[in-house]
Amino acid sequence: MPPPSNLPLARGYQLLNYTIVKQLSAGGFSIVYLAHDEHDQPVAIKEYLPNALALRSEGERVLATSADNLALFRHGMKCFFEEGKTLAQIRHPNVVRVINFFRANETVYMVMEYERGRTLQKEIQLTEGGVKENMILYVFAHLLNGLREVHLKKMLHLDIKPANLYIRRDGSPVLLDFGSAREALNQSAMSKFTPMYTPGFASPEQYAERDKLGPWSDLYSVGASIFACMSGMAPQAADQRAKDDRYQSVKKAWAGKYSPRLLELVDWCLELDPLKRPQSVREVQKILVDIAAEPLIKQGGLLNSLKNTVSRLGRMDILAGGKGEQK
Repeated sequence: MPPPSNLPLARGYQLLNYTIVKQLSAGGFSIVYLAHDEHDQPVAIKEYLPNALALRSEGERVLATSADNLALFRHGMKCFFEEGKTLAQIRHPNVVRVINFFRANETVYMVMEYERGRTLQKEIQLTEGGVKENMILYVFAHLLNGLREVHLKKMLHLDIKPANLYIRRDGSPVLLDFGSAREALNQSAMSKFTPMYTPGFASPEQYAERDKLGPWSDLYSVGASIFACMSGMAPQAADQRAKDDRYQSVKKAWAGKYSPRLLELVDWCLELDPLKRPQSVREVQKILVDIAAEPLIKQGGLLNSLKNTVSRLGRMDILAGGKGEQK
């Protein structure tokens, strides 16, 4: 039987200088709220609240469900707090900005800038016949710029998927909802949790052999996310692929619809063996920028060029890991 869900904080609840407006989302690990600060500016607040370990049945205090779970809850809280501290040091337009983190109600809160737009998942759902190549190149080249900053801080994201890739109203992407603290809990108490990774997007190392996790693990998820842009769905889950691999090369499946090098890149990122994948974000960035410099294949009966896309990406800026303002 799954553990009971936690009750969210009530509308109007005052949390330091933030006023809760409504719940935005909830999962097995946390609850995310829309709130307003003292200047009436919107922020997103993530509350550490793993259902398997702690419960809020009424009021605002969070209590561990048993003495055994208390140590695990505190370990996860420490990881969540440390993740917030690290993310607060990252100032990059393609990574969600953490502006505050604090302890209250026997748990921890992470305050982030509130972004307006829609997820890449929503974009995929609204696009018939697959997301266009120029958009894939633009979104992922910028996104990898942000991911590179994360890796330079010795962090992994571990939950990259279209639902966590947000497209702002100006078209620039931002990486949301890190899974590093969840991964730490997974390693500490496998039996306590239902998996906190997303089948199809999680790398094989997240199911087993976690000592092999590295930048290449996030790049598996990048490949799976581009796959979803093309097909409208996630590839076969990595744990199932390890037993009976039914993955069909996108180079064969979508030949003629997307450029060969982009298809080769997806196949490369989705290798089951971590050592056979790209080992760094820079490797993938370079390929995306090189593809953007080539003539775009025919889409929708028109032969287009990616000159505009290349100028938006800023070839040298991307390869240098630049942090310029997105246009």
